[in-house]
Amino acid sequence: MTANGAMSGGLAVILAIVAPLVGGLFVLALGKRPNLRETASLLTAGALFAIVLTLFQPVMAGERPGIVLAEPLPGLPLALEVEPLGLLFALVASSLWIVTSLYSIGYMRGHHEKNQTRFYFFFAVALSSAMGVAFAGNLFTLFVFYEVLTLCTFPLVTHHQTPAAKKAGRVYLGILLTTSIGLQLLAIVWTYFLAGTLDFEAGGILANQGVSNAAAAGLLALYVFGIGKAAVMPFHRWLPAAMVAPTPVSALLHAVAVVKAGVFSVLKVCVYVFGWEFITETGASDLIIWVVAATIILASLRAFTKDNLKARLAYSTISQLSYIVLGALLANEWGIIGGGMHIAMHAFGKITLFFGAGAIMVAAHKTDVSQMKGLGRTMPITFGAFLVGSLSIIGLPPAGGAWSKWFLGLGALEAGQLGLLGVLMLSSLLSLVYLLEIPVKAFFLPSDDPSPPSGIKEAPLPSVIALVITASVSLGLFFFPGVLYDLMSKVVGL
Repeated sequence: MTANGAMSGGLAVILAIVAPLVGGLFVLALGKRPNLRETASLLTAGALFAIVLTLFQPVMAGERPGIVLAEPLPGLPLALEVEPLGLLFALVASSLWIVTSLYSIGYMRGHHEKNQTRFYFFFAVALSSAMGVAFAGNLFTLFVFYEVLTLCTFPLVTHHQTPAAKKAGRVYLGILLTTSIGLQLLAIVWTYFLAGTLDFEAGGILANQGVSNAAAAGLLALYVFGIGKAAVMPFHRWLPAAMVAPTPVSALLHAVAVVKAGVFSVLKVCVYVFGWEFITETGASDLIIWVVAATIILASLRAFTKDNLKARLAYSTISQLSYIVLGALLANEWGIIGGGMHIAMHAFGKITLFFGAGAIMVAAHKTDVSQMKGLGRTMPITFGAFLVGSLSIIGLPPAGGAWSKWFLGLGALEAGQLGLLGVLMLSSLLSLVYLLEIPVKAFFLPSDDPSPPSGIKEAPLPSVIALVITASVSLGLFFFPGVLYDLMSKVVGL
């Protein structure tokens, strides 16, 4: 890599962190002028995506743009470096910020939300933190930005400032800070003691360090449970609790940044700290992988019991996140590829579902699955998009989720884990029932309302446009999955 290339790459990495913060300051300055404030948010989101996109060709060419921000402790730099897995996460988060900003304009105005300037500001700060997580060059940097992401999303979870919102915020902070400080930080210190470094390296930094099988298993468990944003049971309660927040916040939590930062961190630790060959040799994941499998099934079953639409989607997310963790713990090429691709596939599918839930609430004032009967005739675009998002989450063609689940299934077969393949299949069948129930009721059952509205009554236009975009991308990823596959192939060295 040339000096000029390194300089431009390092500049792009810095701009990816700084641009959302600058945009957030413009949002604050324009708070009393909503049109300009929301324009600033949209322009900043577009600028961030463009910045991240400039890193694609260099990374695919084998370059690793990066920069050291500071070195607060000797041998522990706050360093950023772009590699294929981090670039995938950054592309997903930055692109979804654009459509979430567009959706938010319709939702926040249509629902007459208060404190909209504060919402847009902290959303921008959250995206800056997510970029830091994506481009972290070592475990120390990852931990710092991971914690900042937790703290800056707390005001979003408690946005309504009601007793329920404040209680949800306490659960949110309590679980995420307890797991990260009590477990994840301990794992990081232990890793440094064993390896003498916290840098991410291909093949892992723990290989050839004389780590016993028991120590490897214990350390891996600390990471999986300590990265609480991955929501592996029993550290999952913060996610459904946070559903009291506005729907765009739910989209941030489930698709754009927060939970994706969690499962991305698990994948990155498995690939660059342990190395999948080391995990296989030591059997480090032999027990914990079944805890993850249990999370997949139990969360799916829990989704059945929820009549509230957002609560049902929350438990669906818990299940789907563990697909990604499972892919990491399968510790082979297909599992890692499937897990990485599922970060993107689930993000676009699930954000479509949450956009749909918010649109239904704004336009029809309905929040429960039992209230969906007949709504498809008055909101055909919303429920059509919801159907597409559901197909992606289930893993059915022609939606993108079919590919990530295909590769996860191949990973289970390669690992000789027929039981885990059965878990993936059973979970897909369960999600087929609890998700497709919603559009089926909306399109094919008569309304319970004695005077159902006639004609088309969709949510505000910006929200509908955002819905159509994310549903279209979910379809497009089925026909054009090559970019995601190519990035993940670089991660596993294919």
